[in-house]
Amino acid sequence: MGISVDKLEAQKRFSDKERLTYPLLADAEKKTAKAYGVLSERGLSNRVTFIIDKDGVVRKIYRKVNPPENAGEVLDWIKTNLKDK
Repeated sequence: MGISVDKLEAQKRFSDKERLTYPLLADAEKKTAKAYGVLSERGLSNRVTFIIDKDGVVRKIYRKVNPPENAGEVLDWIKTNLKDK
């Protein structure tokens, strides 16, 4: 899933335009961004990927995300490190 500090309407437009196949959630109040420490000084969220296991434990954080490559990196990490969990 993805989360952004944009409003729900903006999320819907972006999701439709990009034909996303996963949920994109709106964090317009920025509570989640603040809780995960990804809110910039300008009030925007930094692009960060968190791998969270089924028990809710953060297992890996990618702080420098290159969108075209990140999905493959994440999938490889999950296959290697969470295959038995």
